[in-house]
Amino acid sequence: MQSVSPQRPSEVIATFSETSPETVAATVEAARLAQRSWAALPAPERARTLARAASEVEAAARDLTELGIAEVGKPRLEMASEVQRGIAILQYYAGAVLDPEGDALPSPDGKSLLWSRRHAQGVAGLITPWNFPVAIPLWKMAPALAYGNAVVLKPAPAATAIAQLLGDLLQRCLPPGLVQLVPGGAVTGAALVETADLVSFTGSSSVGASIVRQGAERQIPVQAEMGGQNASIVLPDADLASAASLIAASAMGYAGQKCTATSRVIVVEGASRFLEALVEAVRGLRVSDPGESLTTVGPVITEAARERALGAVELGRQEGGRVIAGGQPFAGDGYFVEPTLVAGLEPSAHLCQEEVFAPVAAVLTARDLDEAIEVANGVRFGLVSSVYTSNLDAAMDSLSRLQTGLVRVNAPTSGVDFYAPFGGTGASGYGMKEQGKAAAAFYTKSQTLTIAPSGSSS
Repeated sequence: MQSVSPQRPSEVIATFSETSPETVAATVEAARLAQRSWAALPAPERARTLARAASEVEAAARDLTELGIAEVGKPRLEMASEVQRGIAILQYYAGAVLDPEGDALPSPDGKSLLWSRRHAQGVAGLITPWNFPVAIPLWKMAPALAYGNAVVLKPAPAATAIAQLLGDLLQRCLPPGLVQLVPGGAVTGAALVETADLVSFTGSSSVGASIVRQGAERQIPVQAEMGGQNASIVLPDADLASAASLIAASAMGYAGQKCTATSRVIVVEGASRFLEALVEAVRGLRVSDPGESLTTVGPVITEAARERALGAVELGRQEGGRVIAGGQPFAGDGYFVEPTLVAGLEPSAHLCQEEVFAPVAAVLTARDLDEAIEVANGVRFGLVSSVYTSNLDAAMDSLSRLQTGLVRVNAPTSGVDFYAPFGGTGASGYGMKEQGKAAAAFYTKSQTLTIAPSGSSS
C-alpha cells in the first residue's frame, strides 16, 4: 500500500504492507500484557510520562507539520495549528490523570463505606481518518493512556507516514508494547474491531455503522464519530460581512475536508446582501500549494475524491441548482477543486442531504428563523450547526431547537475545543462523547465498592 502527496501525486510519501488479521490479534495481545503494568502504575507516574510525551511531540513539531503538509495536503497554517493542539491535548490529559476517579456515597447503615471507582477498560482499538492526522489520534490516544489503557492505532492509509512518526515519538516515552500501530485498510480495521476491548472510530457514516454492528455483536464499547451535513443560518440582523468571511473559511478551508465544515448556508429573507458578500469571500480564498503560508484551500485527498466533488456539483445542476462560484477543477498536477457555491436547490437535493467532503456548499433560503431551523434539522446528520445574529432572543431560541451535538452562535461550524465534549447525533455519532472530561466515561468502567464493619449484616 502507498500514501501519496495529493498536491504532487507522483510523490510517494510512504509504502507499507497491510497488517494481517493474525498480526493484529498478536499485536492486541502484546498490548494487553503491557497494559496491565501500565494501569498498575501510580497516577502521578502516568501523568509525568504523558507530560514527557507532550515534550517529545513539541520537539518534533516542525517535522510533523512538514510531513502533514506533504502527506495529506493540509495548508501550512492549519497543520502547524493542529500540531500545537495535539501537544495541548497531551498536556491536558497529563493533568487529567490526577482527577478524582470515583465518588463517595452515603452508606445505607451510616457505618460502612460506599463508593464508586473507575478502572481502565484494557486495549483501546483506535481507527482514525487522514484529515486530522495528529489531533484525532492524540485526542483518542491521550485519554486512553491517561486512564490506564493500552492503544492499538489503525490510521487511514493516506496518513500512514505521519501516524508512524507520531507513534515513534510516543513510544520513546511509554513502556514497550503500550502504543502499537497496525497500518492497513478495511481488513486490518475489521480485525482490530474483532480483537480490541473497546473501539473508537472517526470516519464515514457507512464504515462507522458497520463497526457499531460488529462491536455490538462482541458486546464491547464502541464510540463512532462520523459525517456531517452542517448548516449555518444567517439572519438579517447579523454582521453580514463577518458572517460571510467566517462561513467561507468554514466551508472551504482545507478544501472542505472536515466533518465540521459548513455544507449548507441558509439565508433568511432580508439578508440578501449577504449572498454577494459570501460569493466575494469565497472567490477571495487562496487556492494553491498547501506548503505556502497564505494558502487557505489545498487539494482534496485523492483523484476519486475530486471526481466525487465534481460529480456532486453536476448533480446539483441537474437538480435545478446554479453554480454562483467555482465549480471547476484546476488544470495541472494535484487534486484541486475550485471553492464552489451552488444556489437554487431544494432542501431535499442530494447536495443538501449527503456529505461531499470537498470545497462545495449549497446556499438555501428561508422565510424566517422557524423555516431555517426546520431546514437545518431536516437531514440524517446532527454534528454541528451555527447561527449568525445580533438578536439575543433568536440566539437563545436557536440553541434550544437545533438538533445537533454542537450549536454555535456567531461562530463557524468548524473548529473543536479539545477540553469540551465533542460528538454528534443521528448519522453523525454513536456512543459516548469524545474529548475533555467526557472521555473518562468511555475509556474507563465503573465499579461500586462497599466496606462494612466486621460483624455487620447486609
